[in-house]
Amino acid sequence: MAPLLYQGVPKTFAPPISRARHRLAPRPPSAATFLRGLFPARPPPAKAELLRLIADQGRGLETQSDPARLADIVSCVDALAAVSPGADTVSDAAKLSGTWRLLWTTEQEQLFIVRNAPFFRTAAGDVLQVIDIPGGALNNVITLPPSGAFVVNGAIEVQPPQRVNFRFTRAILRGSNWEVPFPPFGKGWFDTVYLDDDIRVAKDIRGDYLVVERAPYSWDG
Repeated sequence: MAPLLYQGVPKTFAPPISRARHRLAPRPPSAATFLRGLFPARPPPAKAELLRLIADQGRGLETQSDPARLADIVSCVDALAAVSPGADTVSDAAKLSGTWRLLWTTEQEQLFIVRNAPFFRTAAGDVLQVIDIPGGALNNVITLPPSGAFVVNGAIEVQPPQRVNFRFTRAILRGSNWEVPFPPFGKGWFDTVYLDDDIRVAKDIRGDYLVVERAPYSWDG
């Protein structure tokens, strides 16, 4: 029916361009977007230095007797925290949720089990922190190959921009066909002071530090 609208109009006449089409025309990228495409963000230098400093520290066991190395590591953590102060690192569940594998920590409880795993005729495997923001759950897991694990379950509540409040609800030491329960213990909070696609750095209520990487698998208990 469209031709009826222009019946009798000379062929040289061009109909007006629809305003709607003008509004749908793509806009050119902003200068900021264009520059970000040309120069993508680079990891801060302190990240590489932090990973170098903790690489030979046995997940933190060696640092316990090396105060100078500890001071250098903490200095890198502080530098990373200053990169984006107040950054929102917890309200987006996709950023914080997942299975994280321990690289280094000062937490005495975890390091005690890692050091004394041979008592159970094994060696500590992956040490994991499993965070589920939508489900409000936190699981701390120390694997004891080939089939054992020490698992601490907890509930969490996020407090943007960086804090996660937690309360532990159950602890279990288990093997392939046995388990020993422990009473629930502990509550507090931790702040995620740095987070990217590869690692997360946190500091907790007791002043302990944690450096973890995204695990190449998901732990589901």
